[in-house]
Amino acid sequence: MKIYKVGLPFIGMSSLMLLMSPLANAAEMSNMDHGSMDMSGMDMSDMDHSSMDMSGMDMSDMDHSSMDMSGMDMSDMDHSGMDMSGDMSDMDHSGMDMSGDMSGTQGGEPPPNARSPDYSNGVDYGQYGKPVMIGSLPLWGVLVDDLGYQFDDDLINFEAQGWYGTDSNRVTLRSEGSAQTKDEKEINSLTSLAYWKPLGIFWNGEAGIAYNTENDKSAIMAGIVGTAPYFVETDARAYLYTDGQVQLDLGTAYEWRLDQRWVVRPELELTAFSKDDTDNGITKGFNEFGAEVRLAYETFSRQLAPYVGFSYESALGDARDLRRQEDEDVDSNSLTAGVMFWF
Repeated sequence: MKIYKVGLPFIGMSSLMLLMSPLANAAEMSNMDHGSMDMSGMDMSDMDHSSMDMSGMDMSDMDHSSMDMSGMDMSDMDHSGMDMSGDMSDMDHSGMDMSGDMSGTQGGEPPPNARSPDYSNGVDYGQYGKPVMIGSLPLWGVLVDDLGYQFDDDLINFEAQGWYGTDSNRVTLRSEGSAQTKDEKEINSLTSLAYWKPLGIFWNGEAGIAYNTENDKSAIMAGIVGTAPYFVETDARAYLYTDGQVQLDLGTAYEWRLDQRWVVRPELELTAFSKDDTDNGITKGFNEFGAEVRLAYETFSRQLAPYVGFSYESALGDARDLRRQEDEDVDSNSLTAGVMFWF
């Protein structure tokens, strides 16, 4: 048996040649010109690039400007595991033709079964029509805050309003006053037609025209209505009459719920004028103060609430002296009963 001895120099040279071979291939790829490569007939749909490691490849001088990839099918290519952290800063892709089938990638034309832009999928809305936001629909409502009888004064008090419009713009019709049930049975009322618009989260503004049957005069009206802190209902309205008289009405109310149905509702009212009008029993400053407390029971989905209560009215300032001169009561109180409702 012959034994061949290989010297160390030969082993060293062999190892060096093996190491140099990959380096030579990498150097050759860095200067490759892909400009005239025709890849139009290549089918790469089933190629799996998940384990390809391209981190050591230098593609900085590669020219892809004339590559024709129009016939390549890349719809099923898996690139999830490709490591392409190499240097591609100088690659030129300006002339690449990638008009092939890339329907599986993001963008492009939607598939045939895609939803329509309005999510109707081609189905019409039927007899109810296209749905809209409820806030944009014109609605209407009627609210009767008071329809009650004062036993001691033989008066029927009323306060009601109706509206039509949206949450942003409305037209309101409001009337308040009293009707006598004996003697002349006259009706004193203040009625206004106004435009209503929100001023903020808790406050709304009103502006319009009004007519007062007590002094038989018309007026321009402006007011603010809303909810003060602690859910106190507040309203302030000013009326400018044709003779220059200005009337200011202030009111506030609060609902104190005893349980889900029983409600205690206290109310306060103040009335002031800008100048004297002795013919109508008016003096400059605050003229009247009114207070009422009601105990109501809400029925029929809270849309109807019968109540009993107690009311008090008093003249203020110079109006007290004027009423004494005309032999009228300056203070009055009465038991009341009535109903509140809305629809």
